[in-house]
Amino acid sequence: MTTHKVAVIPGDGIGPEVLAEGVKVLNAVADLDGGFRFDFTHFPWGCKYYLEHGRMMAEDGIEQLKAFDAIFLGAVGYPGVPDHISLWDLLLVIRKQFDQYVNLRPVKLLKGAPCPLKDVAREDIDMLFVRENSEGEYAGSGSWLYKGQPHEVVIQNGVFSRHGCERVIRYAYELAREQKKTLTSISKGNALNYSMVFWDQIFAEVGKEYPDVKTYSYLVDAASMFMVKDPGRFEIVVTSNLFGDILTDLGAAISGGMGLAAGANLNPERRFPSMFEPIHGSAPDIAGQGKANPLAAVWSASQMLEFFGHKEWADRLIRIIEEMLVAKTALTPDLGGTAKTFQVGDQVVRRLLLTMGKITDTI
Repeated sequence: MTTHKVAVIPGDGIGPEVLAEGVKVLNAVADLDGGFRFDFTHFPWGCKYYLEHGRMMAEDGIEQLKAFDAIFLGAVGYPGVPDHISLWDLLLVIRKQFDQYVNLRPVKLLKGAPCPLKDVAREDIDMLFVRENSEGEYAGSGSWLYKGQPHEVVIQNGVFSRHGCERVIRYAYELAREQKKTLTSISKGNALNYSMVFWDQIFAEVGKEYPDVKTYSYLVDAASMFMVKDPGRFEIVVTSNLFGDILTDLGAAISGGMGLAAGANLNPERRFPSMFEPIHGSAPDIAGQGKANPLAAVWSASQMLEFFGHKEWADRLIRIIEEMLVAKTALTPDLGGTAKTFQVGDQVVRRLLLTMGKITDTI
């Protein structure tokens, strides 16, 4: 039997609540399959850990995580700890140290999910964002000069290497070829006359190796307008770290809300563990109330299953989420329901059992 070793970092706010349901679902899948199992190890890292220890994770945290096949992350951030510390001292450390240079974020309107757009067919919102995840605007390069003085100066650099741009763009081309879909590059070459012109150039260069892939290129402001007015034009999308971060939140808003938003941070070569996470944030205002929607955590669990080669189970979880949205069964308040977080997870497990003939109803 195959064992998938997964490090679980529940994090802050609603993170522990939603991740518990993701773990519950993954264990149920493994039990039903019988050919693999999960070995979960929990780590208490996050803002509470920071307040007690002065750091977001153990000093040898990265060394500890190297032993795992994947990381399951809940959410990071809590009042009392500055956001730049909670982000840079945990999430971004893991992404960079483990060279998780591909961030995959699906923007797909599932059956039954709410959509604020008028006259848009469900099939028109079906995108997969390939976000560069290791450098760009989030490289952490810059200076803060004369701090606190009237003439202080802040410099924030964007770092775009040929190696970094080429590998993520090539990954997106490969996906587009494999799935027989169009590929759209989003940049801002008219204003960012070095970084984005460079990005556009590399997109065109790599594209010569993929004459079978139909491509488009948009400026980020035009792309954000088209995502609202004509989302059907986007299939596979590749973009920089900052633009990918912003546009996928817009994507979540038009495809059911942040409670259905999942993301995978991949090291495609598998030299290091990849990380899977709901991207909705820690929502401390509703933590501990049972209101948190765990379906994004279930979706990220689906991404993990696909990463481990269990695509059939991954697809089954997405179908179950759709069934629940359509039936309006066991949904949290953000989706118009009254269910508690754990009840949503229980319903996913019940429907898994139903599909495998282990039970005869979901009541």
